[in-house]
Amino acid sequence: MSTAALRDVLRYGGLGLPLAFVALPLVVQWPAFAASRWGMPLAALGALLVAVRVADAFVDPWIGQRADGWFRRAGHAPWGALFAAAVLLVVGFVALFHAPALLWLAGPSTGLWAWCVLALALTYLGYSLAQVVHQAWGARLGGDEVERSRWVGAREAFSLVGVMAASVLPTVAGWSVTATVLAVLLMLALAALWGLGSGQPAVALLAMKPGPAAESSPAAGSTSTSTPSAGLASPWRVPAFRSLLLVYTVNGLAASIPASLVLFFIRDRIQAPASFEAAALAAYFGAAALAVPMWVRVVRRLGLVTSWALGMGLAILSFAGAVAVGNGQTGLFLAICVASGLALGADLVAPPALLAGVIQRSGVQGQAEGRWFGWWSMATKLTLALAAGISLPLVQALGYAPGGRDAQALQALAIVYAAVPCAIKALALLAVLRWRHQWSVPRVPGATPHFPTIQKALP
Repeated sequence: MSTAALRDVLRYGGLGLPLAFVALPLVVQWPAFAASRWGMPLAALGALLVAVRVADAFVDPWIGQRADGWFRRAGHAPWGALFAAAVLLVVGFVALFHAPALLWLAGPSTGLWAWCVLALALTYLGYSLAQVVHQAWGARLGGDEVERSRWVGAREAFSLVGVMAASVLPTVAGWSVTATVLAVLLMLALAALWGLGSGQPAVALLAMKPGPAAESSPAAGSTSTSTPSAGLASPWRVPAFRSLLLVYTVNGLAASIPASLVLFFIRDRIQAPASFEAAALAAYFGAAALAVPMWVRVVRRLGLVTSWALGMGLAILSFAGAVAVGNGQTGLFLAICVASGLALGADLVAPPALLAGVIQRSGVQGQAEGRWFGWWSMATKLTLALAAGISLPLVQALGYAPGGRDAQALQALAIVYAAVPCAIKALALLAVLRWRHQWSVPRVPGATPHFPTIQKALP
């Protein structure tokens, strides 16, 4: 099978940058912006985010099913979906950070809440549509395990660049410039996708057939998880998918709670200047990007499940120290960001690779990727919704308010920010050890493991 040119791999992966660029503000920065700029109470913000994110999450499986149909017809429908998603993303993102002053100058009004609901709905719908179509598209581009790793690896690499850019740009240039940059990045990414495939429109690649049947067959000595018809009907019929998704969700919750509270922690617990927020986020995601090749080597030596468990253990050991971080201890907090970012690399490598193995052994590769990715995306968003619904009302109930300096309230913030996620991560680690044999695939001599990495994105 021919190897795709590096330019095509990069053209496909490029859309990951603007999608990650908009994801970080949605999860981390907008709640803090709305609370400090417009005076919206944390408990009410948490309820709003839960409602919108849950509603959006349940749309993802439907988008996945539609995406499978679009790709099977090999027409222009996927392009229509991507361009519609880009418009929704830009319009919703601009609205999120530019509510009319008359809606909030006298305090949060009913009109402001309605504005936020509409803006969040548009942004999340655009993000979901683009993300599911893009992920399913990459899975359908074909190739053996190494080739598929190059497609997915490029997407992951661009995503990390997008996250780091989004962690810095709003602080440096403001939200108007950030929205403009998002629109430009989306246009460039879609233009690059259109040129995918040696200068031919990328729509010509949508009809590519799945790889040889042998690539989707179980590894030597392994047993198929499910029949193809069962997998096509619903991934929920596959026990390995159910257990993997459960652990992925619990582990994601442990990461999402700090994401909802990190800016409050930096501003009020550490009392660091605004410029430090960008530095902390860049340190965390930069360390994750640098750690991915390291975790690739660990996987080659120890396997996916063991590597994921080690990453969870490192995350618990490093992040538990955040409970003790106090006023002005920016250096200590940066060290914790770097250490926990290194641990994040395992979460970037292991879960998607394990899911890919489950799909292969279920016999549905090249036929139902959209449906599987739809459910996976839904679980990701439900963890974000649950995290906001738990953490924001909880810290408010414990006495914390943005800008407050009460010592007891700030200690409660630190416990919810760091100790609670570490306890949840420990539960996820125990679950990995419990179900590790369900996801493991017997190794075949000379076989190349399939997992998305930055390293594999290079020729």
